[in-house]
Amino acid sequence: MTNMRFILVKILFICVFLITLSGCAALDSLTKTENDYSDKYVDWSASKFYESAKKSMEAENYARAIELYQALESRYPFGKYAAQTQLDIAYAYYKNEDTEAALAAVDRFIKINPRDPNADYAYYLRGLINFNRNLGFLYRYVPTDSTQRDISKYREAYANFEELLRRFPKSQYIKDANQRMIALRDYLSRHELHIANFYMKRRAYVAAANRASAIVEECQSKRPQPCTTATPYALQIMEKAYLKLNLDDLAADSRRVYEQNYPNGAPIDIKDNETFVEDMWDFIGLDQD
Repeated sequence: MTNMRFILVKILFICVFLITLSGCAALDSLTKTENDYSDKYVDWSASKFYESAKKSMEAENYARAIELYQALESRYPFGKYAAQTQLDIAYAYYKNEDTEAALAAVDRFIKINPRDPNADYAYYLRGLINFNRNLGFLYRYVPTDSTQRDISKYREAYANFEELLRRFPKSQYIKDANQRMIALRDYLSRHELHIANFYMKRRAYVAAANRASAIVEECQSKRPQPCTTATPYALQIMEKAYLKLNLDDLAADSRRVYEQNYPNGAPIDIKDNETFVEDMWDFIGLDQD
């Protein structure tokens, strides 16, 4: 009986020993893997990280650049490249079409470095990201008028550029931001024009006139900048809507303003950009607000 107990204890001891040995081997394997990863950039200086990341950006290898910027930020969080790395990684995310990560990186830079000499670029980049936000398969591969879809990111971009102008009126990015804001105003006005046309089709003439009137008023408030391509069409909608409402004086006034400003008709025919796909979207009702 005693021998039997001794044998059982011995077997139990051997089992425990084997299990422990197996666990140590697994732990050693895991540690080795982690060490192998950390050794990937062993002895790399901050300048080597930064220059290598810049070369990856120039080669348009944005994923590689992001990896290097992250490693640089992790190893040298308070070095001379710290602030610039935070800004560069935001741009790398933007070029890599990782919009949310890019915006998060920009916001982080602005929060940590509000008085950095490149702070104006951060505000400009935030507007640029929203201006060029990836809108998906249909917008990239199907010919369609983006002003008929969700334009919330255009509004965000416009607000971003406005903030840049307000905070940094002498920034080198002001000229480009102004040009983009003109384009964004045109996008937003054409979107309002689509809504006004929708109301006209539904015989909601008051709503149509109000939407069109807002486009014209926006044009007047932004002088001396050029009016949007939607402005002459807005005046035409106002005239038609007022006639339907028996407001002949307002209709005549709308016609007078149109003829005074557009004696040769609308300078740009928006309908020239219409395609079969746009007609199809309109037919199935996907452009209704």
